[in-house]
Formats: sequence, structure tokens, C-alpha cells
Amino acid sequence: MTSLRNGESLKPDIHLLLRHSQIGKPVDFCSKLLPSAAFSKHTFIQALRFNSIAPLLHISRTPMADSTSRVVSQPVCGGDVKSENVSPSFTEIIVIRHGETEWNADGRIQGHLDVELNDTGRQQAMAVAARLSKEPRISVIYSSDLKRAHETAQIIARSCGDLEVIKDPDLRERHLGDLQGISLREAAKSQPMAYKAFLSDRNDQIIPGGGESLDQLYQRCTSCLQRIAKKHTGKQVVVVSHGGAIRALHRRASPHRRSKSKIWNTSVGILHLSDKDEWTVKLWADVSHLNKTEFLDSGFGGDKTSG
Repeated sequence: MTSLRNGESLKPDIHLLLRHSQIGKPVDFCSKLLPSAAFSKHTFIQALRFNSIAPLLHISRTPMADSTSRVVSQPVCGGDVKSENVSPSFTEIIVIRHGETEWNADGRIQGHLDVELNDTGRQQAMAVAARLSKEPRISVIYSSDLKRAHETAQIIARSCGDLEVIKDPDLRERHLGDLQGISLREAAKSQPMAYKAFLSDRNDQIIPGGGESLDQLYQRCTSCLQRIAKKHTGKQVVVVSHGGAIRALHRRASPHRRSKSKIWNTSVGILHLSDKDEWTVKLWADVSHLNKTEFLDSGFGGDKTSG
């Protein structure tokens, strides 16, 4: 299992900027590139024309902004630019995956088993909490009742003025049956039937040992988010959940566009749920707050492609 450590020494070179944006590495842009005398105004303007570094600069939209918000057209350091109030016709839900656990690091399948955060996971949770603390409109936090999600939510709540954290078991990870507690690399030999079911392309395939199908996970998670949205229309809400569950939410919001992004530990997504039950993805799998911490390159998050 490989870890990436960001904040590496970066030369103020436009080609290096573009290379990092193409491979999807978050770049500590503000602290490392803007102060450098070698990074001229001409080079900066040239970089903007390529548009491929726009996600790093957060120019078109701050991570917490909605589609009608006005934002300052400049690089954002630490997410200080604020969006306007949420429209009364929809709920803005900030979806966070829990921090890292030892089982994430070891590649062991968690599912409904209750594993707590490790030290790296707590560091990640503090980083995303610091990011969300700059959002004064958050009204409440919902969390899976599993320890790794609930502890992440509690860390966020403390940074956001001791907000209430409401546990909801419908935000749990997919139940993975006989695969839970073993590594995916061991599963092919020790649980071949469950392993085959897990790799199936059928959304209605149930995993032996009490596991859920993808359709069951989808129904549970999307129904839960709809209930939350209807209860908090016009508000901004944080939801802390799990890799597979979060991917199910993306499937509901973008049924014709499959997300290829890994769901990193403490990654941030933003969904708008309208009063007409329309779902819109505003941001997905963003980990810019982890520039100065550590996150997994290939953790197991409850589905075949989660971070």
C-alpha cells in the first residue's frame, strides 16, 4: 500500500504545474509558488490560459460555492473565499469520507465492522475540519454510526462551533458479507464465492454472508440523503460516510456519468438536492486540504475503485 506525501519541493515552472494537474496531485500552490520571485506575472497569466490548472486555483468556484454564487477571481489559499447563502429551493450537502484507519492502510475490508481512525486518519480529519471551519453556514452534521465516520464527524463538529452530530446507520458502508475482516488479496482463495460476487458487474448481486448488493446500498444511502435534504431545505449540511456509500450517492446525482475519481479519505464532495428531488454534483473527491498531510494512494473504500 503506497502513501503520497504532498508539499514536495516544487520549482515555479509552468510545465511542472501542468504535469501535477494532469496526474491529479494536489499542489500547495499558494505557499510554494506565488511567493517566488521566479514565478512572474507573465508566467502566471500563461498558466491560466491552459485552464488545466483551474481546479488547483479554485478560480471558477470556491469548493463550497453554488452555481449562482459570486466569488473573488483570485487564487484561494486555505478556502477563505465564501459562497453566498444557500438558495431556499435546495439543500447543499457537503459529503466527507471518514479518515484513514489501520485497516485502510493494511488493505483489509471493513464493511460494517467497526474500526476506529488511526493517527493519520485523525490528522486528516483535523485538516478537513479546519477547511470546513471557514464555512459559517453549516447547520448540522450527520454521520454513519461506525466509529471511523463518527470520530471524523466529531472532529469537524468541534472546529465548527460544537455543532450537533446526528448518527444515522443508513450512512454506513456497504455490508460486504464474508469478505469483511480479510484483505482483498486473500479473498480470492479464502472466500471465492464472496469474492466472485464482489467483482460481479450486476448491481443486484448480493455478497454471501449477509452482504448487500449495490442496488441495496444505493437505495439505503440515497433514501437517507433525501430525508436529510427535505429536513434541512435551504441549509448547508455536512454528511460523513464511507467510500462505497459516497459512490452510490454520485450514481444517483450523475446516473449517466460514472465517476472515475477515487474517494480518498476525508475527500470533499458537494451535492445540491432541490425541492423537486433533482440532484447536482458541484464538487467531487477534492483533497486540497491534505496538501500538508498524508493520504493513501490506494486504500480500500468499499467498492472496487474507492481511494
